[in-house]
Amino acid sequence: MDLQAHHSPDLFHGQPEVSKATARHLARQVRQAAATVAAAQTRGEGERAARQAYEDHSPRPGGRPPAFAARIQAALTELVPAETELAQAQARQVEARELMRELGTLYHPYDLERGQAQPVERVAQRLSDVWNRLGRLAAAAEPPTRARERLAKAPRLTTQLLATIAFFFATLQGQVEALARSPTLERALLEHLIPALYLERVAARRTHAEPRHRLRALNRPWLEPLRQGTPPLQALPGGEREHLEQVAGEGADRFQRSRSGVEGRNGQLSLHHHGRHRLSDRKLAALTAVHNFHIHRADAAERFFGRAHESLFVQVLQRVPLPPRPARLRPRPSKPPYLMPMAAYQGWPKR
Repeated sequence: MDLQAHHSPDLFHGQPEVSKATARHLARQVRQAAATVAAAQTRGEGERAARQAYEDHSPRPGGRPPAFAARIQAALTELVPAETELAQAQARQVEARELMRELGTLYHPYDLERGQAQPVERVAQRLSDVWNRLGRLAAAAEPPTRARERLAKAPRLTTQLLATIAFFFATLQGQVEALARSPTLERALLEHLIPALYLERVAARRTHAEPRHRLRALNRPWLEPLRQGTPPLQALPGGEREHLEQVAGEGADRFQRSRSGVEGRNGQLSLHHHGRHRLSDRKLAALTAVHNFHIHRADAAERFFGRAHESLFVQVLQRVPLPPRPARLRPRPSKPPYLMPMAAYQGWPKR
């Protein structure tokens, strides 16, 4: 049944295509350039060692001495462009990774660098710039036809991504107008409170402290004016402020981005495959040991050692040191309401 719901795509569907189209081939260029540099360095070191051995030889062999200087210069002539190519290949690889991260940073209704609402035109321009730069990097990597097709597939999401941001702002505008408040109060909600709540939610999802603190520092100038004892928000009764904060929170939560863990069966199969292919030697050895200890055939252990294996759990206890005691969990301080007056906020108990 068609529920007339907006279909929201996600960058998760486009970023893997970009990664598969660029990462492998850029890494191949880095490996090839590094091998060329290593070969040139080995050749130069060999020529220098040969010259030193010739000079240290006593008595020195007769005849014209070998042209060590020319050989060393030839190795150096090969080394310089090889190092230049390696530096360029590494720079392209780093730029591709930064562009992948930039795709995730720019796809937000609010700019994570300035905290302001991003017009659809600005997001379109930034996405176009990223796609163009990725195309130039892919052309430099000289990928095969399949990789070029993957890279051409990712920008097709642009229209749907922009439509989702436009849908978010249109829905948000309608939700605020339905409150039937004054224009000043509506602007306070749309331009200050909802962006602040959105940035707070984005900061809470960051795993590293530095971007989390940066987003919350960016969020502070939007919240502090709302806590001052001036209209329009602080002039409202406490119950109405709580209601408006709840409505603003629902509006900020309206823009959601899915993750790979909720992508259904295809996402789950991809995660299983990712963890089970290209096993390292260390993991293979560990899996072999677990298999040999786990099987229960009567001849499994006696066939090799003449006696049964000891318990795997006992072996682990004997060989692996016990982990240290975990740190005691500290209680999280209670979070004050966002629209709490500044005087009450400064005196809020922080436990």
